[in-house]
Amino acid sequence: MFAKDIGIDLGTANVLIYVKGQGIVLNEPSVVAIDSETRRPLAVGTEARDMLGRTPGKVKAVRPLKDGVIADFEITEIMLNSFIKKINGKNLFTRPRILICCPSNITQVEKNAIKEAAERTGAKKVYLEEEPKVAAVGAGLDISKPSGNMVIDIGGGTTDVAILSLGGIVTSASIKVAGNVFDSDIMKFIKDKYKLLIGDRTAEEIKLNIGTVYPDSRSEKMEVRGRNIVTGLPHTVTITSKEMEEALRESAYTIVRTTKSVLEQTPPELSADIIDKGIVITGGGALMDGMDKLLEKELKVPIYIAESPLTCVAEGTGIMLDNINLIDN
Repeated sequence: MFAKDIGIDLGTANVLIYVKGQGIVLNEPSVVAIDSETRRPLAVGTEARDMLGRTPGKVKAVRPLKDGVIADFEITEIMLNSFIKKINGKNLFTRPRILICCPSNITQVEKNAIKEAAERTGAKKVYLEEEPKVAAVGAGLDISKPSGNMVIDIGGGTTDVAILSLGGIVTSASIKVAGNVFDSDIMKFIKDKYKLLIGDRTAEEIKLNIGTVYPDSRSEKMEVRGRNIVTGLPHTVTITSKEMEEALRESAYTIVRTTKSVLEQTPPELSADIIDKGIVITGGGALMDGMDKLLEKELKVPIYIAESPLTCVAEGTGIMLDNINLIDN
């Protein structure tokens, strides 16, 4: 029996777990299906996500994390326990050291809640690290030198914008506008324009298939099925990429404005470095069509999408576990 180090990217949409020496061993949605009467967990992860919006009365599919922080402590603990058991099927490791990533502007109380949930799963020591820093490391940026690096991490619940130098965050901002807000924007747009109700999963499919945040970047169409508010009957409409750009415009510009405000607070020497090196975008939102073009047009700085934006944070935890000295606490 030996202890292994584990890195956890505790995301609003997905949880990724990295085991030292093995790489990413788990990537599942952060959803738990519970019996609402007994609060007993029935399914966790992918199995639970398939139940979202399709459960009978007493079964409830819950996302225990909201905006990158724990909204339901008890269910987060159930979820973490279940995932750690899943990767530890043969009891390979006892009492691991765990590194968990969290958004850059969460309070000490929220940090303590995340720490406590991890400790109760049997960890020997729990480290917390800020997401943009880990994302930058996972994207291959060398943040240990005295030169500026900038990263925009667009996740499910939060977008973190940070400028890093000498292994730490110089200026940063975290906003609750990210993948989930894009989904809500799409649902609201279709409800207002077509009087059609759709669910979260349909909104996400639309976003992936025809969504864009840059005018005229895509010209695709998609049939969408849902429930008509007026008649109450199932109904199908056809929507276009142009309409999706309209639906997502306000949220996309909120991310642009936040990035501008972080750049405005940056020391001039570091600003010069960023003009040379450009900005790296990570997280699921980096894959949003036109996001890089929009940021480049508005900020007048080169924008690069990380090589594997969805797994950057989890890979970053792996690098940081190998260099425990990089971790603040």
